Amino acid sequence: MRQGRGWPSPALVIAVVALFVALGGSVYAAAKIDGKAIKVKSLPGNRLKPRSVPANRLKPGVLNALSGSTAQITGAEINELTLGQVPEAAHAETAGRAQSAVEAETAQNAIHAVNAGTVNGHSAGCMPGTQLFAGACWQLAAADTALTAPAAAASCAAQGGTLPEALQLAAFSQQPGVTLAAGGEWTGDITNMSGLDAYAVVTVFAAGGADFTAQTSTKKFRCVIPLVR
Repeated sequence: MRQGRGWPSPALVIAVVALFVALGGSVYAAAKIDGKAIKVKSLPGNRLKPRSVPANRLKPGVLNALSGSTAQITGAEINELTLGQVPEAAHAETAGRAQSAVEAETAQNAIHAVNAGTVNGHSAGCMPGTQLFAGACWQLAAADTALTAPAAAASCAAQGGTLPEALQLAAFSQQPGVTLAAGGEWTGDITNMSGLDAYAVVTVFAAGGADFTAQTSTKKFRCVIPLVR
C-alpha cells in the first residue's frame, strides 16, 4: 500500500503563521515608529533623554508654571545652544570696561572715546598755533600787541582761556621751540595791589626770573586754552 504525502498539522500551520506575523510586525514597528506615531502626553518626563528637547519646543509659559513649586530647572538641564541672546546683551559686551555703574550707562558710546573729537558737543583738542602742555593748549607765540595786565587777561578770556600761572609759564618756556617775548610776559598771578589799575602782576622773563613790582606798563602775553571748548 502506497503511503500518501503527509500534510502539516493545523497546529503547525497556525504556529508558522503566527511566527510570520510576529516578525512582520517587528519590522513594521522598527521602520514606522517615529515622533508622529507617539501619542501626545504619553511619555513622562523621566523617559526623555536629558537635553534632547530644545527650548523652542517647550510650550509657552510652561517654565512660568513651575515658579512657586518645588520643581526647578537648573542650568545643567538646559541646552545653551537653543537659547537666544538675552535682551540688551549686545550693549553689555563692552560693559566690563566701565569702572562703575555710572560709567556703564554711556559705555556703548565710550568705546572710541580716546579718539573722540568732541565731548558733550564741545570740541576737544588743541587748535593750530597751540601746543599741549600741562593738560591745556598753550599758545606757541606771544600776542603781537603789548597790553596792560587787565587788558591781556580780558583778551585771553575772549578766546576762552586765561593768562598762565608764573611757574607754569617758566616751565613752558623751557619747551623746545618756545621763546618768551623780550621784556617778559604777563602771568595770571597777582601778589598785591598798590593803587587804581596798579597791579603787582608776576612777569616772567625769557632769561629767567620774575618781576613782582606793581606796574601799569604794557607787556606781551600768551593765553592758555582748555582742551574742551
